[in-house]
Amino acid sequence: MKRNLLVIFTLFFSQFFVAQELNASVSVNYQQVNNGNPQLFKNLEKQVTEFLNNTKWTDKEILDVEKIECNFFINISKYGSNDFEATLQVQSSRPLYNSTFSSPILNINDKNFSFRFIEFETMVYDQNSFNTNLVSVLAFYSNLIIGLDQDSFALNGGTKYLEIASNIVNVAQTSGYKGWSQSEGNNNNRNFLISDLLANTFSPFRSAMYEYHRLGLDLMQEDLVKGKDGVAKSIQTLLEIQKVRPNSLLMRTFFDAKVDEVVSIFSDGPKMDVTKLVETLNRISPLNSQKWNKIR
Repeated sequence: MKRNLLVIFTLFFSQFFVAQELNASVSVNYQQVNNGNPQLFKNLEKQVTEFLNNTKWTDKEILDVEKIECNFFINISKYGSNDFEATLQVQSSRPLYNSTFSSPILNINDKNFSFRFIEFETMVYDQNSFNTNLVSVLAFYSNLIIGLDQDSFALNGGTKYLEIASNIVNVAQTSGYKGWSQSEGNNNNRNFLISDLLANTFSPFRSAMYEYHRLGLDLMQEDLVKGKDGVAKSIQTLLEIQKVRPNSLLMRTFFDAKVDEVVSIFSDGPKMDVTKLVETLNRISPLNSQKWNKIR
C-alpha cells in the first residue's frame, strides 16, 4: 500500500517538475519551395518542436506554468539534397506580475539560417561541440531566450545562459555557416548580438531590461503611475548606450520587440508628462518616430 502511494505521489508531482524550460511553438513555411515532399517539412517542424521543448536547457526544476512562451518561424526559401536555406524569426514573452497580460522580450529575424536536415535523425545538443547548424542555431536562441527572460526578473540574472550562448557561437565559428563570425562584413549576426550583450559598454541594456519589467510593468497592477514611471526610467537608462554607440544592434533589438508596447503604455491610463520621454525615444530610436508621435 505504501509503495502504491509513493508511485502515485511521484507520478502526480512529476507532472509539475519534469517540465522543461520552453513552451515553443514552431511553424515551417515552405511555400517558396517547389520541390520536396510536404511531409518532410512537417517532420522538420515536428522534430524542431520536440527538440526545443524536450531539451533540458538549465539545471533548474520549474513548474509547468513557468515555461517561457516562445515562437520559432522558419521560412524556407530553398531546398535540395537535405540542405535548406531559410530565415528564422524568434519571439519570446514573459508574464506580468499578478496579471493575465504578457510582455514581448525578443523579436528577432535571423536571415543567415542555412542547415542540413535528415528526417528522423536524432538532434543532439552539446554546447561544447558542433553537431549540426540546425541544432547550434536553435540552442543559441534557446539560451538567449532564457538569458533575457532571467534578466527581466533579476539584474543580470541571465548571465549564465548568455555565456552558454556565447560559447555556442565560439564553437560554431569554424563550421563555415554564416551568422557565427565577426568577419562577415556586418554587425548584425549572432556573434555581434551575444558579444554586445556581455560587453561592459552595453551593460545599460541589461539594466534597462530589469528596470523596464521588474520595476515598471510588474508594478502596474498595484500602481499604474509608478509602473509607467519605472518604464520611463528604463528608457533613460538606454540613452547611456546611445551616447557611446548610436544605432546599436541591441537598441534595434530592444525596439523591434517593444515599440508597440511602449506606445500603448504611454497612450492609455493616467496621464504623465511625456515630453522628455518622447524626446529620448526619438533620439535613441529615430526610425520609429512616427509611432513615438502617437504618445500624448
